[in-house]
Parts: sequence; C-alpha cells; structure tokens
Amino acid sequence: MYREPQWQLLENYTWRTLKDSSLGPPNASALQACQHGWDYDHSQFISTIATEWDLVCDMKWLTQASAAFFFIGVTVGAVLIGYLSDRYGRRTMLLVCCVCSVVFEMTAAVSVNYPMFVVFRSLAGVTLSGFPMLTTALGLEWVDTKHRTLAGCLTSLYWSTGIMSLPLVAYLIRDWRWLLIAVTSPYVLGIISIWWIPESVRWLLTKGKVKEAHALLVKCSSMNGHTHLSSNINTEVLSKVAEEENTGTSYSFIDLFRTPVLRKVSICAAAVWFGSLFSYYGISLNITGFELDMYMTQFLFGAIEIPFKLGIYIFMKKVGRRHALAWTLLIFGFCMGVNMIIPESFGVLRTTIAVTGKGFAGATFTTLIMLSTELYPTVLRHNGFGFNSFIGRIGSSVAPLILLLDDVWKPLPQVIYCSLAIASGLITYCLHETLNLRLPETVKDAENTRDNSMSPSVDPKEIVEMQIFK
Repeated sequence: MYREPQWQLLENYTWRTLKDSSLGPPNASALQACQHGWDYDHSQFISTIATEWDLVCDMKWLTQASAAFFFIGVTVGAVLIGYLSDRYGRRTMLLVCCVCSVVFEMTAAVSVNYPMFVVFRSLAGVTLSGFPMLTTALGLEWVDTKHRTLAGCLTSLYWSTGIMSLPLVAYLIRDWRWLLIAVTSPYVLGIISIWWIPESVRWLLTKGKVKEAHALLVKCSSMNGHTHLSSNINTEVLSKVAEEENTGTSYSFIDLFRTPVLRKVSICAAAVWFGSLFSYYGISLNITGFELDMYMTQFLFGAIEIPFKLGIYIFMKKVGRRHALAWTLLIFGFCMGVNMIIPESFGVLRTTIAVTGKGFAGATFTTLIMLSTELYPTVLRHNGFGFNSFIGRIGSSVAPLILLLDDVWKPLPQVIYCSLAIASGLITYCLHETLNLRLPETVKDAENTRDNSMSPSVDPKEIVEMQIFK
C-alpha cells in the first residue's frame, strides 16, 4: 500500500489541481507493507495454503515454490526408489512407499507453518515417484508374454481414472487440509492389499531366493486351478535357473552404461523420456478455450486419455511398442505444428487439435513406460526406469521456462516443443522392439538382444508360462 494518498489515480483530479493543492506532488514510489491484513474470497475454496499463511503480495512466489519443491522430491525419488527396488525388492519398496506416503502427506496436512508443509510435501514427492515404476514392473514381471500389453494398458488406465476422480473429490471438499487427507486415504487400501501382492519371482531368482520363488510359483499354480502342475515346478529346476541369474553382483546406475546394448538403450530411452515429458507439459500449459471451470477441465483432461489409451492397446498389439511410441510422438508433434499456423480466430479448431495432441501424448506415456520396463533386464529394470524418469522430470521442469522465450519470438516456445516431440519420435527407432519377447533377466540377456530376437540361456518366466498359465 502507499504511504500517502495518491490523488492522481482519481479521475476527477488533474495535475493542475494537485499542483495547487496543499497536499503536494504525488509520491508513487512510497510503498509499504499492508497494514490492515487481507480479505479473501472464500466462494471457491474455504481454505488454501495461500489464505492459511498469507502467501500474497511479496510472498506470492511461495505458492509456486511449494509445487516446485514437490517436483524436486519426485525427481530425487525416481532415482532413489529405482535403485532401492532393484536391491531390496519390488513388493518391499511398494509397501515402504505406501506407508511413507501416508505418514508424509498426513503430516503435511496438519502442518503448523509453511516450511513444515514444504518439507513433508517434498518427502511425499520422493515416495510418490515410486508408484508408476513399481506397479508397472511388478505387474509385467508376473503376467505371461501374451498378456503383458493388456496389463500395462490397464495400469495406465487406472492412472487416468484417478485424474478423473480427483476433481469430484476437490469439488466436494473445499478445505485444503481435509482435501489432502482425502486424496491420501487410498494409500491405506494399498497398505492393506500389499499382503495379497506377491513379490516378483524374477527378482527373487536373480537374488538366489529359490525357496521363496518356489512357494510363490506353487501358489500361483494352485490359484489358477493347475494344482497337478505344481510337481513340475521343483526347487532343483529353480536352483539351476537361480545359478544362471544370480551373479552375486550388486548393480547400480553405472551398470546402465558399462555394456554396448544397455548403453545405447539408456541414452536413447533417456532422450525420448526428456522430449516426451518436455513436450507434454509444454502443451498442457497451453491448452485453453474450454470455457469450463477448473473441475470440469480437470475431468476432461483425464477423460480425453481413455479412448486414446484403449486405442494404443490395439495398436501395440498389431505393430509393436516401438512403432506405437514413435507414431504417437510424431502425431503429437504434428498437432502442435499445425496449431502454430492456424490463426487464433479459429479457436474451436485450435482447441480440438490441441486436445487431440494431448490425447496422443497420454497414449505416449503408456507405451513409453511399457517399452522402458521391457528393455532393461530384471537386475537393472528399476535402475533403468528410475534413470529415465529422472531425465524426464528434468524435461518437465524446464518446459515452463521455455514459455518465457515468447518475448524473443512469439511462436518460439511452440517450435521448440514441436521439434523435440518429433525428434523423440525419430530417436525411438534406435530402440529395439520388445513385442512378444520374453523379458531379459541379466545383463548378458540384454546384450544378446539383436535384430528383434533374444535367446536368454534360461528364463524362469518360461517355466510359469509353459506349466501354469497354459
């Protein structure tokens, strides 16, 4: 607020009037902090972190900073959870992520000040990043080759339905503390259901845990109604498999670059992840013209992805992961490119093309996550996924900054988003196809991948498929 009355801001006053008045000339630079507090509009939300801690005026930047710190946690978690899950197991880390998410989010909901809120939201971001890689990889490592595509697409669809459910919860709960508690509560169901989720047999065998793997395979056979096949899955066979798979080596991110094939996969996949997330967040920040409130817009963003993800399931089954990923990225980039040459007066057409592009972008993530999971061997699967996710998160963090380049040339941000999407689609062809191929278990298996064929020495998954699923 101003220290002195600013009469020149009133329409009925002129400079001559001010000059003749006893109040003297205006002093527009004499500013001070607000002395009387703030009056907030509570018609949309009862309470937010901005109204809770007066994050307005010179403190307004802290509102955006809270989201930035959260995504920093997500970026760190992508690397950390990936390493820990390959070391301690998928199921164990899934339980850890569920428990920690409940603790961190609930603590953030009862925060007494802004620093406390930011710290625990950032920690929640670390654990949140583990869910996509843990649920996808654990699911793909348990189903047979024929149903891997279906399992991956279903996991992705659940993500979209969650996005669609969020605005309904937010519409009903307008207080930020209770809203945070409400969206955190499903983690409790995750903690309960974890007791019925088995550890990955693939991971157990790579760690030499034959007895645990044998018990799970027998249970799997029994649950699928093939109890007469349980005798064919004996510990001697699994011990031979474990000897092949368990090298006694502790793997890290460095091992992603030690051998030629894995080095090529890691570099190319990371480039695709960066370009995909960079372009996705770029178009997400520029979709306008719906003329709907925030709740309907959020719901529509989730609903748009459903038909595209159903379509990509059919497409992946027909042409494979590599072609599906490349073409969704190329069409995504094409939509952004077309929007640059359509006049702004064609608002409906521009919005339709932008929404179509976002639909293809959503389908891109389904394919990208599946391909990344299938490219890496079991001993490095989550390390590879975590590394790719880390690079992708860097792309999503940089994307908003590119919008500042519109001061240099207005279409420049769109040109950059479009170019990277198309470039990522082309780089995809440097990766090999994984459709109908058994998952590699060791680094040796991954290095034996040549010209769409793979012949690992022994694959425990083949035992499950031949003797249980079929």
